[in-house]
Amino acid sequence: MEIEEKIKLALIELRKEKKRKFEQTLDLVINLQKFDAKRNQINIFVEVPHKIKDKKICAFLEEKNSAVETITPDKFKKYSDKNALKGLVKNYDFFIAQASLMPKVATTFGRVLGPAGKMPSPQKGILMKVDEKEIENLKKKIESSVRIRVKEPSVKLAIGKENMKDEALIENILSVYESLLKELTKGKENIKNLELKFTMTKPQKINPREND
Repeated sequence: MEIEEKIKLALIELRKEKKRKFEQTLDLVINLQKFDAKRNQINIFVEVPHKIKDKKICAFLEEKNSAVETITPDKFKKYSDKNALKGLVKNYDFFIAQASLMPKVATTFGRVLGPAGKMPSPQKGILMKVDEKEIENLKKKIESSVRIRVKEPSVKLAIGKENMKDEALIENILSVYESLLKELTKGKENIKNLELKFTMTKPQKINPREND
């Protein structure tokens, strides 16, 4: 049975569960095996076909810009307070920065943004040119992407919402799965199994190698 068919069956089972009073998130867990996550660090962005959720984005820019929530250098001092810094990191999903400000951003915010995995990165987060068009383009890319960081033998991320069609959820899952396969040293052999669950349900396990 193809992986796509297995995912489809898992979603059918999940939708049989009791409906909740809120819209649940669909979580994807990819469990790894025979893979040294410390030696082979993976940190990639994957663009998915269907937006998972609205992301709160904050930008470190030389000047205020109406296209995005902005923190300018004159406000950096405020974040020498650790609680203010932690609050900032908690309030936003993603941070972008003007290239010229990156040294100051690293000094002021790096100690908290780094461990949280939210430091502006060359992959998707640093603006060489600052104008509304560039910012809007970057925001669109961020909205349609998920980050895969492998620091332990499993990858966990939100992949969609309960109200999305199964076809859209499957396309998102396959985008992430296939992108991760390309990064793994032994491809499918490094995948132990996949788990799919809505926020309040038990996980459905999927073995991608079964019946290959």
